[in-house]
Parts: sequence; C-alpha cells; structure tokens
Amino acid sequence: MIAQFALRLICGMSLMWALMPRRQVTSGFFRIQMLVVMGLGVLITLTVRQHDWFEDTLTPAFPPIIALLGFLGSVLWTLERRSGGEWIGFALCAVSVGALLLSNITFEDMSRPVVWLTPLSQLAGSGVLGGTVVGMLLGHWYLTAPTMSIDPLKRINLFLGVAGVLRFVVSAAVVLLLWGGAFDPGETSSRLAAVPKAWFGLRWLAGVIGPIVVSVMVWRILKYRNTQAATGVLFVGVILAFIGDMTAALLLSETKLPL
Repeated sequence: MIAQFALRLICGMSLMWALMPRRQVTSGFFRIQMLVVMGLGVLITLTVRQHDWFEDTLTPAFPPIIALLGFLGSVLWTLERRSGGEWIGFALCAVSVGALLLSNITFEDMSRPVVWLTPLSQLAGSGVLGGTVVGMLLGHWYLTAPTMSIDPLKRINLFLGVAGVLRFVVSAAVVLLLWGGAFDPGETSSRLAAVPKAWFGLRWLAGVIGPIVVSVMVWRILKYRNTQAATGVLFVGVILAFIGDMTAALLLSETKLPL
C-alpha cells in the first residue's frame, strides 16, 4: 500500500508541474520537488513486495528510474538549467503515469463494466494528491519569494478542483453501477458487508467532497491575494487527501471497486 500511495503522489506532483506556469516560479522550488520525488522513488523501491497485486504488475524498473530522474532533475534545477529540468519533469510525468496505468490494467477482468473506471480513478486520485501537496508547498515558497506571481498557485488550485470533480464523478458512477446491478450481487454484497462502514464515510468526506471544498475556499481566498491563508487551507487539504486516498486503497483492496 505504501508503494501504491507513493506512486500516485509522484504521478500527481509531476502532472501539476507539467500543467502549471513554470516560468513564473523560481528554480529552487523545483529543486526541492525533485528531491521529494527522488525520496519517494527510493521508498517505492524499498517497499515493493511480490505478493501484492500492485507490486506483481508494477514493472520493477520503474521505481529506480523515477528515483534517478528525480536526482538528475534536482541537479539540473540547482544549476539553473530550466529547460533540462522541465524535460526531466515531463519524463517523470510520463514514467509515473505509465507505471500507474500498467499497475491497474491487469487488476480488473476486462469483461467487467467498471474496468475503465479503475485507471481513471487512480489518475483522479493522483491529481488530488498532487494538487494539494504541490499547492501547499508552493504556498510556503511565497515566504522565500514574496514577489512571485500568484498565477501558478491559482492554476494548481484550478487543477485540484478539476481532479476533485473527476474523482467525484468516477466514485458516483461506480455507486450508480452498483445500485443498477452491474456487478455480481452475491460477490459484491459479501465484500461490501465485510468492510467497516466508517471507511465509506472517510472516503467520501475526506477524499471526495473535502478536496472540492478546499479548492473553492482557496479560490475565494486568492481573490484577496492572501497566499498564507490559502496555504493553511491547502495544508488541511493535504491531510484530507491523504486520508481519503489511503481509505480508497483499502476499499479497492477489499471490494475490488474504485469507490
């Protein structure tokens, strides 16, 4: 589960880098981001276990490549090689998205109606994780670069909101399919009955509704250009996103549904 979480976080962070206006952010921010990704890549390498479905399908070469790219990116951003650092960021995005999708393709039976929702759910969850973490860290970065434009923070918050809405749509679609009898009633009912009901509350309140509310609050706060207040709200968003994502992983493991 740790490896799954770390990969989704890397994927989400790299997606935010690819979508944000990078030229308006100083190089030091991306240097630290690359070091974080390098550490997460090492964490995945050390925690991968062969008996778990995620680790069975995750190509062993992906985590070391991610860690190596993170290290190279930190060097390039330290040397102010912005173009090279950006290309490393795009490479990280491609590798992490590929690893995330490949680790979910074989999980579902291709004949099941929910098969296409699982990868989409993983990407949406990654976007929520990346949007809250990168947004929160960028908000703190304004303490060292107070004259920096707030447009990058606005952009990241926008994508956080989009990811949150997508996450809501996917979860709602699974619930509607469940109510519509799209799954095997006996198998699904037994799996759902074995799951603590509190997990569903945590998942929806913290992981689905919470990030959308956080995005709306940050959007309103940034109208007054108060980056520190927005950072505080995003910090709450990070906690909610982490709780929601870990709960989603537990639900996926127990129910085989991306709720």
